[in-house]
Amino acid sequence: MGILSGNPKEEPLHYGEVFHIWSSDLIGNGKIAAYQTMLNHAGDEDLKKLLKEAIELAQQEKKEIETLLKENGVGLPPASPEPPEACLEEIPVGARFPDPAIAAALSADIAAGLVTCSQIIGTSIREDVAMMFGQFHIQKAQLGAKVLRLNKEKGWLIPPPLHLHKNHEC
Repeated sequence: MGILSGNPKEEPLHYGEVFHIWSSDLIGNGKIAAYQTMLNHAGDEDLKKLLKEAIELAQQEKKEIETLLKENGVGLPPASPEPPEACLEEIPVGARFPDPAIAAALSADIAAGLVTCSQIIGTSIREDVAMMFGQFHIQKAQLGAKVLRLNKEKGWLIPPPLHLHKNHEC
């Protein structure tokens, strides 16, 4: 039996895994704070629900990732301070993030998170790491589908140019 043929949790992480896992925790910390701030700016109740879901998902990921890092003797990245709660009406109109911009940012973050999860899965040699980020990927894809649906329903989606193929019959 080789060093990498036993219980995955007893195998060492390689430097790429450590870097990607640690980086994903650092970015997750920032996203939690950003979504909490966006929640202060959001007016649409459906958007607020999805932001709360995104925060809960990021906090759960953070918990699992930090457990993995600690178990492997890796120091944790700094956490962003929790922003104070604010009343939407007290934020000047010109200083508010509009709901469509919040939804677009959330969509972009989810898309980037899917790519990051895929990259970590593809570079992992420990099955437990790949499985954990595979689960994160599934959860992000499910949240992304909800945000896409919201963007369509609210008329916030700005599609790229659409290719309409016309079938020419002679």
